[in-house]
Amino acid sequence: MRRALSDYHLDGDLLHQALSHRSYCAEWGGQPSNERLELLGDAVLGLVVADHLYRAFPDLAEGDLARLRASVVSTEALAPVAARLGVGEAVLLGKGEETSGGRAKDSILADCLEAIIAAVYLSLGLTAVTDFVVGLLEDPIEVIAEGRLGDPKNWLQELTAQLNLDLPSYAVTDKGPDHAKVFFAEVTVGGEVLGRGTGTSKKIAERVAAAAALEVIEARQGDAPVR
Repeated sequence: MRRALSDYHLDGDLLHQALSHRSYCAEWGGQPSNERLELLGDAVLGLVVADHLYRAFPDLAEGDLARLRASVVSTEALAPVAARLGVGEAVLLGKGEETSGGRAKDSILADCLEAIIAAVYLSLGLTAVTDFVVGLLEDPIEVIAEGRLGDPKNWLQELTAQLNLDLPSYAVTDKGPDHAKVFFAEVTVGGEVLGRGTGTSKKIAERVAAAAALEVIEARQGDAPVR
């Protein structure tokens, strides 16, 4: 069950720091910003999400788990969660950031949420922060899982766009009689064949090729979340 942040009795100084953007701290000398907490919160978030996905999707392969985790902890996924939590209204900003619409910036919202996660962890421990994070992200995880795991072609297209790569293109051939055709697919990104697949239909062959290409791209990225 989702609980409000007010249900967690946090250290007041930590919560204040978690809400303190560097632009605010620059105008109030000596105030620590939320950047150190953000670093810790990112690590805690990654652990909690990975653990939850591992348990919630026991049949999911490692590559799919990695892709789902990267999507869940991305700025694009965290920002609306932070906005619903009220982070935009609560974050402390400098005058310049305030006038430029900082309260609605995805990067500020997501970073502040990670800092809050660290504050929950430091104040109350791993069990409490797991409860907090899963309560916030359980519904978005379901939505993301439905959209990202159904067809590797969709995720490959989104990932190449995020990385500013050429969009994937597919070449499909087949052989065999009409009642027993086998299809062969190659997917090319930026002039390079990154994946190959076979299947009993064109769609299946393309999906297998897309999944292979995703593994190649993730290996080159070091499995780092695309943010």
